[in-house]
Amino acid sequence: MAAAQRFGLLNIDKPAGLTSRRVVDHVAKIVRPQKAGHAGTLDPLATGVLIVCVGKATRLIEFVQEQRKTYEASFRLGCQSDTDDVTGNVTEVAVSSEITRAQIEEALPAFCGQIQQVPPSFSAVHVGGQRAYDRARRGEEVTIEARPVAVYRLELTRFEYPELDLVIECGSGTYVRSIGRDLGQMLGCGAVMSALVRTQIGPYRIEDAVALDRLKSETIDPLILPPTTALGGLARYQASQEDVANLRAGRPFGSALDAGIGFEASDGASVAVVTINDELLCLGEFDSRRNRLLPRRVFVD
Repeated sequence: MAAAQRFGLLNIDKPAGLTSRRVVDHVAKIVRPQKAGHAGTLDPLATGVLIVCVGKATRLIEFVQEQRKTYEASFRLGCQSDTDDVTGNVTEVAVSSEITRAQIEEALPAFCGQIQQVPPSFSAVHVGGQRAYDRARRGEEVTIEARPVAVYRLELTRFEYPELDLVIECGSGTYVRSIGRDLGQMLGCGAVMSALVRTQIGPYRIEDAVALDRLKSETIDPLILPPTTALGGLARYQASQEDVANLRAGRPFGSALDAGIGFEASDGASVAVVTINDELLCLGEFDSRRNRLLPRRVFVD
C-alpha cells in the first residue's frame, strides 16, 4: 500500500507504561506525511485495545469512540488515592471488618445502567477551560460535576480480599477508576484501581490486536484495517459511477434509490457510501424528501 493510499485503522495492544500519545507518535512517524490519531485514550497504567486511525480515517474517530468498550479491571480495597489508582498518592483506609463477596455483589447493581458519575480529578476532562489533571498537578482544588454514563455489564470475576477483579462493559465517557472509587466509598473501605486491560471496542478485540513493536514501515500496511470496520452500525449504499461523479462535485446523489434499491434510514441519518468492493467513498446524509444522499465527509479526491 503506497503512503498516499493509507486509509484505515490499527488495532494496537498498548503496553503498560506508555501514554496513548506515545503510541500515536510511533505510528505517525511511519505514516508521514499522513496523520494519525487515537480513538479513545488509555492511561499509562492500562494496556489493551487502542485504535489508531490513519490518514483520512482520522475523520472517523468519533464513530469508534461512540462504540461500546469492555474492560478487565483490578481494584485494591482498603485504600484510596488522589488519582483513584495505584499511580497516585495511595493512603490506607481504616476498615472495621473485612469486606465480603456478598457485600460487593450487593453493591454492584448501583453502578449498572444509566448512572451519574464524577470523573477523577486526574483526568482529561475540561474544568474552567483547562484539563482537570493540569489543575490537579498544580495542587489546585478540582471540582467536576457528575455526568451521565452507561454501564451495560458489571461482573465480579475474582475476589480475594483485598483484591477484586471486574469485567465492565460501558459506553463512551465512562471512567473505570471512578467505578472502583465509588464502589469503595459505598463499601466504606475505599478502593484504588491496580490494573486495567481494555479487551474490546466495538468489533475490535484484544485477540486481534497488534503488538506495538510489530509496527514498522515494512510491516504496517497489511495490518491496517478497512475504514468501514468503524461504521458497522450505519446503513450502507453502493455507489454507481454516476453517484461517484456527483459526490465528488458535492451534488446530491443516489440513482439506485429511484428504483427502490438502497437501504432503510430515517431522514438525516448518516450512511456509509461504498464501492462494489466495500471501499469507503464518503459518509452521506439521507434526505428523505428528495430521496437522495447528500455528501458530508468525502474521502475520494
